[in-house]
Amino acid sequence: MKILVVGAGATGGYFGALLARAGEDVTFLVRPARAAALRERGLRVVGRDGEWTVEPRLVTAGELREPYDLVLLSVKSTGLGRAVEDVAPAVGPDTAVVPLLNGLAHIDVLNARFGARAVLGGVAKVVTTLDDAGDIRRLAPLAHLAFGEQDVPAGAVSARVQRIREVLEGAGIDAPVPSDVLTAMWHKWVFITTFGAVTSLMRGTVGEVYDAEGGPALGPAVLAEAAAVAAAAGHPVPEEERAATLAVVSAPGSPMVPSLYRDLVAGRPTEVEHLFGDLTARARALGVATPLLDLATLHLRVHQRRTTGA
Repeated sequence: MKILVVGAGATGGYFGALLARAGEDVTFLVRPARAAALRERGLRVVGRDGEWTVEPRLVTAGELREPYDLVLLSVKSTGLGRAVEDVAPAVGPDTAVVPLLNGLAHIDVLNARFGARAVLGGVAKVVTTLDDAGDIRRLAPLAHLAFGEQDVPAGAVSARVQRIREVLEGAGIDAPVPSDVLTAMWHKWVFITTFGAVTSLMRGTVGEVYDAEGGPALGPAVLAEAAAVAAAAGHPVPEEERAATLAVVSAPGSPMVPSLYRDLVAGRPTEVEHLFGDLTARARALGVATPLLDLATLHLRVHQRRTTGA
């Protein structure tokens, strides 16, 4: 199976490195500066369980000449439009595109460009970050990529999904196929917006927020809003998933923060519109009140204007 990984950051780079280490035919589509660094140092994974390096096969925009069997699209939502055009030569009639973005707005973009048949839903769960040296720092052993066809009977698994699952699992990646991948994407969206709102609004780690007077009430209140939007959209969050989210965002002393928070405190642009703007717009359309999520959206929009001027 010919695999193209779009992006070599903390998420796509990690999955791609696992696949390459397992001997799969993997190519990374990256920007010229990232390509130069990877050619010099290799693609390194450091942190838990030691350090290892793969020598990646690389291409840059304009160098793609033929279709791939599988495209793992791992970019920030702010770079989605450019990435879609860059990767277009790699998407043929039999290509499966699996996006690893959070939220749902990217599905509409990809469907419009490549057709819904080419696009699968995807939910990535890893605990990694890109350090100052450009290495992927693994903070926990999690490597989870749930995916599936957008429109198949509940519980059905297509032949191409089964083949992709075998390849991913052969590389040590947990690759379940949900009965409804769009519902799984909604549930991840609820988690990431709850996590992002709690830490970004209060400008602190989960533990710093929880340990402050009044802090324990914030996580459950934000989660209730996000889960209400999902339920109104037809994707209610099961109680066990709500409990798992609360365990993350309501943990005393926890140092955890999402990547959105790290971008915020570093003065970098965030994915505010893709994650929060889209969710609050859907909430308004569905008649769901989301005052805390609206406040988080405004807070991030002010930051966005300050950092980008737009």
